[in-house]
Amino acid sequence: MANAPKPTTVKKESSSSSASNVFATLVIPICILIGFAVWYFVFGAGTNFIDGDRDKLPLPGNYLGTAYKGGFVVAILVGLLLVVIVFSIERFIVIGKASGKASLDTFIVKVKGLLNSGNIEAAKAECDKQQGSVAAVIKSGLKKYSEVEADANMDVEQSIVAIQKEVEEATALEMPMLEQNLTIIATLVSIGTLIGLLGTVKGMITAFAGLANSGAPDQSALAVGISEALINTMTGILVSTVSIIMYNVLTSKIDKLTYAIDEAGFSIVQTYASSHK
Repeated sequence: MANAPKPTTVKKESSSSSASNVFATLVIPICILIGFAVWYFVFGAGTNFIDGDRDKLPLPGNYLGTAYKGGFVVAILVGLLLVVIVFSIERFIVIGKASGKASLDTFIVKVKGLLNSGNIEAAKAECDKQQGSVAAVIKSGLKKYSEVEADANMDVEQSIVAIQKEVEEATALEMPMLEQNLTIIATLVSIGTLIGLLGTVKGMITAFAGLANSGAPDQSALAVGISEALINTMTGILVSTVSIIMYNVLTSKIDKLTYAIDEAGFSIVQTYASSHK
């Protein structure tokens, strides 16, 4: 019976991972489809082109029509940009919940203060108020603190190791869910640039095809080809830039949570060691 909670936690973690996988599987194709819809119906709207005909050149200074002329690669890049935005919002929500209800810094200060005063039960109550992954990990360490303190068969060194192990195991169960889908954002840093480069090459092929015509070069084809190349380059860089910014911001937030857990775990161990010399 004493080991019953562990399978439950693993099951919960597995369910969370499955839900995240389903979310990722659905979001990516949906965002790509939305990207194509935006490219065709918004960028390709007749009002963006001469005589309202999308087969003609865009109106002077009309960037939406120019983006449409970038071709289907622009649609893919718009979809990938939406993927970055959606996953970033989803990660911000998850990390916000993991931090808990109140300020994380304030919570850690309260817990450390209660630990220094030897009020373990009040520290557990503070974890219940805070909620979130960080509070759950710290509460696991506090529970183990109470258990080893009541166990007369364990010496101080064994008790400290047990507390440290409990905190590490709780962290291993709680924290990985925060990094889910971050690999997708990290991958899009490179994918955005590569797909943008693909569109650039496609545009240059169109431009050189205009120059290769017999007689006078096709100025229209040349202009469209160069425009397509530049639009795809710009959009690919935009996707990669947004991806790397979001990845770094989210990673720094996760690092902050990890540091808070390490700080609280160290305080728990130090409190036990100093009070059981």
